[in-house]
Amino acid sequence: MSRLSRSKSFAVLLAAGALALGPVACSSSGTDSYGGADAPATAMQTPAGQSPAGQAPTAEAAPAAGQPFGAGCAAVPSQGAGSFAGMAQDPVATAASNNPALSTLVAAVTKAGLVDTLNSAQNVTVFAPTNDAFAKIPKATLDAVLADKAKLTKILTYHVVPERLAPAALPGEHKTLEGGAVTVTGSGEDFTVNGNAKVVCGNVQTANATVYIVDTVLMPAS
Repeated sequence: MSRLSRSKSFAVLLAAGALALGPVACSSSGTDSYGGADAPATAMQTPAGQSPAGQAPTAEAAPAAGQPFGAGCAAVPSQGAGSFAGMAQDPVATAASNNPALSTLVAAVTKAGLVDTLNSAQNVTVFAPTNDAFAKIPKATLDAVLADKAKLTKILTYHVVPERLAPAALPGEHKTLEGGAVTVTGSGEDFTVNGNAKVVCGNVQTANATVYIVDTVLMPAS
């Protein structure tokens, strides 16, 4: 065989060998023949809740929705109908009835005949005085208010704003169902209503309302 013929035969053999080796370059396990990860394997190694560079964050990576805040939130049960998760399932008057810290408010709402009104309202904000807030009122005065349905209704509806206010929208003046307005000052997680009622547990969600629990009963102009 001539030198030229031997060279051509050798080239043919090299080409055949290259074709034979080609399919082995990547294994079915997602790694190449050198043990390196291929592109799909790399994507799977992205930590949960994070996105590969250049892509929008996944839903898991998005920050959680606003949570209740304030020292008074520690008094809310951790489980059951009176917990934050439980209250979120019920309309506001029912949700309040499951919170032991709001039992005086619930009694007042019941006396005023406002349970159905509050439960059927859509997208409202409620400033909910704690039992301690009602305890600041002299007993004789509180008893007189509870016995006067018209006055009690006026006071209770003054605690309700006919729109759902997130914390960021809370500062400012807001008209109430009573007809008057409440003024909220502060920011972040520190809010005061009408200059003297502190929000002790805010941004509590119920099925139809956002609730801000306050340490003082709000009094409308007489």
